[in-house]
Amino acid sequence: MLPQLSLDNQLCFRLYTASRLITQAYHPFLSEIGLTYPQYLVMMVLWERDAQPVNDIAKRLYLETNTVTPLLKRMEAEGFVTRGRSDADARQVIVSLTEKGHALERQAATVPVCLGSAVSCQSITPETLPNLFATLDDLIATLSSGESK
Repeated sequence: MLPQLSLDNQLCFRLYTASRLITQAYHPFLSEIGLTYPQYLVMMVLWERDAQPVNDIAKRLYLETNTVTPLLKRMEAEGFVTRGRSDADARQVIVSLTEKGHALERQAATVPVCLGSAVSCQSITPETLPNLFATLDDLIATLSSGESK
């Protein structure tokens, strides 16, 4: 076997596995407040700045609008957000938090702390997180800009 094809030598496998397991770790905390992980990401974007175009939400999450739109439709049906046309550009759909969506922010405030406890390990501590974030941000920037091609 060629060593470059060993699963143990693959960065992609480690990132995929870590992402999947972290999403699983979020599940019990998010289910208590009635959100899925993708919905939680959208809500965080809107809690940072309410009333945003769908395109801006998708861009912030590194997703395509056709991925975000069905998610937003479900969130609207659940009463977390509303979708409406922009006054400035009728082609643009603006997503805004409802009262229920704003109230959810207070409930969600404990999720990061709960998750932090759930995923703490020797190499990831409050002191090492800034370096890990910087490394992952650099990787994301490189991959999203097409530099890796």
